[in-house]
Amino acid sequence: MDRETLHNSLTDPAIASMNLLNEIADKYPRAISMAAGRPYEEFFDVKLIHEYLDAFCDHLRRDRGMDEAGVTRTLFQYGTTKGVIGELVARHLAEDEDIHIDPASVVVTVGFQEGIFLVLRALRASDRDVLLASAPTYVGLMGAALLTEMPVWPVRSTEHGIDTGHLLEQVKVARERGLRVRGCYLTPNFANPTGVSLDLATRHRLLEIAEATGLLLLEDNAYGLFGEERLPALKALDQTKCVVYLGSFAKSGMPGARVGYVVADQPLTPSSPGGDDPGGFADELSKLKGMLTVNTSPIAQAVIGGKLLMHDNSLARANAREAAVYRRNLGHTLDALTRRLGACPGVTWNSPTGGFFITVTVPFAVDDALLEHAARDFGVLFTPMHHFYGGFDSGACGINQLRLSISLLTPELIEEGVSRLAALISSRPADPR
Repeated sequence: MDRETLHNSLTDPAIASMNLLNEIADKYPRAISMAAGRPYEEFFDVKLIHEYLDAFCDHLRRDRGMDEAGVTRTLFQYGTTKGVIGELVARHLAEDEDIHIDPASVVVTVGFQEGIFLVLRALRASDRDVLLASAPTYVGLMGAALLTEMPVWPVRSTEHGIDTGHLLEQVKVARERGLRVRGCYLTPNFANPTGVSLDLATRHRLLEIAEATGLLLLEDNAYGLFGEERLPALKALDQTKCVVYLGSFAKSGMPGARVGYVVADQPLTPSSPGGDDPGGFADELSKLKGMLTVNTSPIAQAVIGGKLLMHDNSLARANAREAAVYRRNLGHTLDALTRRLGACPGVTWNSPTGGFFITVTVPFAVDDALLEHAARDFGVLFTPMHHFYGGFDSGACGINQLRLSISLLTPELIEEGVSRLAALISSRPADPR
């Protein structure tokens, strides 16, 4: 088989970067990983899976009036394409995020990744269509864009998040070229990779821009539960249904369940005046999902649904222990960076108030060769920030930055990991300017 005949996404740097860290971690298993954005593992317990399943089955009997045959069928059969926990997702959003939606607007997906794929596939209708995204951005967004052949235009980020002025410029330039800007992807809370959150004024400004320009905002809120201060989600402020909300239970529920969802409550206009009601955007996403994965595993949904039920639909309450660990780890990492690198010339970092990630800036290039050198000779792993610009024509963007993840480690491993990182940084000469 000739590789040249396969889809061009397979040779794109954005796709390759998804596997790089795993390959290096496997090659140097003793290296401390401050790279992977995985949830904390010490509270994992196999017994909880059974408790969650039992809670969901009780819900089916008690609240939905199912007999045993109906309960069994719900778990074992394919189930509806939109999912079997849409109502519980809607209750959770109302409880934790003050987002009030019709459960019919929820499509339960195989993780966030299927959700963003479905949204981009639906929006990519012709060669005129483009997507905007704050840069740097989540690698998975770039991967989904490659697979759906959706061009992505970068929007500059500042230390406070997306640059709304540049967002307007990009919309204007695209439209002057005859292109349709189908949406803008962003993570308002503790973004991956930067850890940056949008302030309240910027959130309101984004919604004003969306309403004025007809722009759809694609909001990814994977980390919103894990911060000292919880600002309202864009969807909670959305009065004109200009926000498509992409959720995931990977960080807050159970990553192994692979359950996410899309809230797509945008109504569709008829193809012709007086035509039949075409339904909403969620219905269109459901059609695509039916041809892609048919449905999301009902057993996986039942596990997530049971966790929600056992905590009165609040993942904030369900994740109280984890959130405390992440706050502890974040504070410990920032303190260790100050002690180990505070006097190191040209080395700076940001100070997120939540989430999993910290951005460190150094006075030399952070490339994949340096990453392997760090793993092999210093026993520490991080993520070079240039990977989060991989799909953009960005030149040297992020080349002197790295991302640290604090979510998976103990304080002792954080202390040792930062110590090893400091040794690496101290050993490198600054690049000539």
